[in-house]
Amino acid sequence: MIQFISHRTDEISCLDGIRMALDGGCKWIQLRMKDSPEEEIVRTGIQVRELCDRYGATMILDDHTHLVSETGADGVHLGKSDMPIGQARAILGKDRIIGGTANTFEDIVSHWKAGADYIGCGPFRFTTTKKNLSPLLGLEGYRKIISRMEAEGIRIPVIAIGGITAEDIPSILATGVGGIAVSGTVLRAQDPAAEMARLISLTDKGH
Repeated sequence: MIQFISHRTDEISCLDGIRMALDGGCKWIQLRMKDSPEEEIVRTGIQVRELCDRYGATMILDDHTHLVSETGADGVHLGKSDMPIGQARAILGKDRIIGGTANTFEDIVSHWKAGADYIGCGPFRFTTTKKNLSPLLGLEGYRKIISRMEAEGIRIPVIAIGGITAEDIPSILATGVGGIAVSGTVLRAQDPAAEMARLISLTDKGH
């Protein structure tokens, strides 16, 4: 699995970046608009929902559980300082997707017990697209986490995130994670749609 986390640059709007990722074949979009007013998030979210429907993609809204229904998102992704997973599940019900951010094995256990559907685990390395980074994991961090999950029988998809580039994908997937999330590496490419297609191909080969 490969996820695209939306991000705006000086040249590319949030919506245009998502459109490019979808053009490249991405089937999982997370709309992340930190520090944007709710009105803008809803307005953009409705447009992203239409795009995802057109391309047959899943749409996840970052952080704003209370806006999931209004935007038509398939679910929400919650950071470590956002609403607890269990509270979001009580609001959204069993049919919506809920993901949680983790940096440690203990984070994963907590989210798993609370009913998360997947884990965004990182950061792999330093990234400029996220403020207040948790400690970097690197390949060894993922190996240790996946090994402990297997030993304790914890089964939940783990998605690696944080500064991942095409060159990293084979070694990251070899640790046993279930997929990767990307953002800046797509938008910085000369042809973002083509780069997304290349990342998807590498991810498919890695599995």
